[in-house]
Amino acid sequence: MSWPNREEALILLKEFTKNENLLKHALAVEAAMRDYAFYFGEDPEKWGVTGLLHDFDYERYPTLENHPFRGAEILREKGYSEEMIQAILAHGDHTGVKRESLLSKTLYAVDELTGLIVAVALVRPSRSLAEVKVKSIMKKWKDKAFARGVDRASIERGASEMGMELREHIEKVLSSMKKISDELGL
Repeated sequence: MSWPNREEALILLKEFTKNENLLKHALAVEAAMRDYAFYFGEDPEKWGVTGLLHDFDYERYPTLENHPFRGAEILREKGYSEEMIQAILAHGDHTGVKRESLLSKTLYAVDELTGLIVAVALVRPSRSLAEVKVKSIMKKWKDKAFARGVDRASIERGASEMGMELREHIEKVLSSMKKISDELGL
């Protein structure tokens, strides 16, 4: 099974997603997934496309009953690989799909963390990722009132499942996001 290229994935993403913040989230997850693919010696195109499309159905199907299940159906109809679909299904605990592949474990670990990093950047005077350091993320991590919608336990679980220390994981994802800070508007 061949993977779609990034351009094909972007077309699908933009067909289903109009919200700018959701598009930026997809780009952030894609960047981190590509960098992790290099780190683990995996295919960066496959990992990047998986990150790009993990929430493509969310705007149309935002309920736990539908997301990411509807997206998985659409991807199957379009001939996407089961490995990618399984990783997308496993990125939410509510699906009951086990994270067995390194791809699925990494997607799970990256997803929520990108949101926390964006939140930390947005409270900086410059609203820029350039000012964000791991130390500042760790400080905000401890403040449970800050970005309370971010599931810190799932980030910790994801890093552990990948065999990464939390701080190292945060550093890698932050670095990935800084590379595309212009695209993220940060």
